[in-house]
Amino acid sequence: MKRLLMLVGALVALVAAVAAGYLIARHTTPSASTPSTAQRKVLYWYDPMNPGQHFDRPGESAAMPGMQLKPKYADEAGGGDDGVRISPRVEQNLGLRTALVKVAALTLKQRVPGVLAWDQRRSVVVSARTDGVLSRLFVRAPFDRVRAGQPLAELLAPAWGSAAAEYGALAGAQSADGRALRAAALQRLHVLGMSAEQIRQPAAAGGGIVLRAPVDGVISVLDVRAGQQVAAGTTLMRIDDPARLWLDAAIPQAEVAGIGAGTPVQIEVSARPGDTFSGRVEALLPEVDARTRTQTARIAVDNPDGTLAPGMFATVQLTVAGGQSRPLVPDQALISTGQQNRVIVDLGDGRMAPLAVRIGRSADGYTEVLAGLKGGERVVTSGQFLIDSEANLDGALQRLTTPPAPAKQAAPREAQPAAPSSAAPVPQGEGSNAKPSAHDAMPGMVMPASAGGKSS
Repeated sequence: MKRLLMLVGALVALVAAVAAGYLIARHTTPSASTPSTAQRKVLYWYDPMNPGQHFDRPGESAAMPGMQLKPKYADEAGGGDDGVRISPRVEQNLGLRTALVKVAALTLKQRVPGVLAWDQRRSVVVSARTDGVLSRLFVRAPFDRVRAGQPLAELLAPAWGSAAAEYGALAGAQSADGRALRAAALQRLHVLGMSAEQIRQPAAAGGGIVLRAPVDGVISVLDVRAGQQVAAGTTLMRIDDPARLWLDAAIPQAEVAGIGAGTPVQIEVSARPGDTFSGRVEALLPEVDARTRTQTARIAVDNPDGTLAPGMFATVQLTVAGGQSRPLVPDQALISTGQQNRVIVDLGDGRMAPLAVRIGRSADGYTEVLAGLKGGERVVTSGQFLIDSEANLDGALQRLTTPPAPAKQAAPREAQPAAPSSAAPVPQGEGSNAKPSAHDAMPGMVMPASAGGKSS
C-alpha cells in the first residue's frame, strides 16, 4: 500500500512538471508577429532622468544610481526624424483636433482708455482790445449757451470814446483837409481794435462798446465780473463748440503700428451704457508719455445732441487693418517655452512633428507666423502638449535647437553594487545581532559626502 502511494505521488509530480514546462514555454516563446528583444534594432540608450542624453551602450543612470538606461528601438512610434507616430485609436482617445493654417491679413482690434476734451480748433477767445471797465456783463455763469451775435458784455473804454467822438465830429467835413482828418480818425479806431459795426453803435461816442459772441457755443471759461477793470489783451471768456469734441486715447507704445489719420474707432462711455459712438483718428501725436509709455491718438467725435461732455472717460476700440498677408495659426496651437515658440504639425498618416516658428501680432484668437510656416499646413490645436512631451523623448526638439553632433560621450558606468561610503557611520557592535543606527547608509545606496566635508 505504501509503495502504491509513492507511485501515485511520483506520477502526479511528473504531470505537474510537464504542465509547468508547457506554460513557461508558451509565455516565453516570441510570436511570429512580434520580434524578440534580441532581434529589434537599438538606435541608442537614453537616461530616463535626462531623455536628451544618449549613449551607445547600456549602463546605469548617472543621475539616479541603480536605474538602468533605457533602449530606444527603431521600430517604436515616432521612428526618428518624423517626430512621433500616433495610432488612430489613441488619436481619438486623446481628442486630438487640428486646424488649417490660413494666409490672410490680420485685422487688429485694440481696446484702450481715453478722455473726452474740447476741440481746441473750434475754440474762440473773447478779449479786451483796449484798457477799460466792464460796465455790464450779460453772461453770468460758465457753461451758459450763447448764439452768434448775442451780447456778452459792455466795455467802457475812454480811448475808444475820444477817438469815436473825434470821428463823429468830422462826419460833415466837406473840405479835402476835413475828409483827410476823418479818414485818419477812422484808421485810429481800427488800430484801437474797434470793428466797423462797433463804430456805428450809438454808444461808441461815449466809449461804451458791446462785445458780441462771434460763434454759437458754450462759455467754457469766464474769468471776469461786472465792474472789473481790464487791460488790453485780457481774456474775458472762451467759447467752445460742444457739437464736436476731441477724444485723447492712450495707445501703448508697442501697439501704435498701423494707427494713423483715418483709423476708424468705436467709443463707449459709462454714462450711456449700451450706446456706441463712431469716430476717426485725426492724428497720432508725436510724443510719448514718459511715465506710462503711451502715445496719444487724437480722435474727432461728433456730438450733435450734446450727449457727450468733456472730461468723460471712454473706452476706445480701434480697428487696425493688417497690411501684409501672413500665415495665421490659432492661439491654442502655440506652445511657448519662454525662449521659443513652436507648433505641432500634422504630417499625415498619424505622424506628428514639432516645428519652431517666429510669431508676430495676435488678434481675434489668431497669431501671425513670420517664419516657420507657409500656409496650408495642419497644426494640432488640442492635445499638442502630450505630443510635444513625447517628441521631446524622441529627440526631435533637440534637433530644432542644436545641430547634430557626434555622440562621443563618456561611457556610462556599468551597474555595480554600491560600495560602502567612507563618510557613513560605522554600525555599533559586530556579529549578526548588530543593528544599523538611524544614521547608517541604506543597503545598496551610495550616500553623498557631507556638505561640510570635501567631495572626492
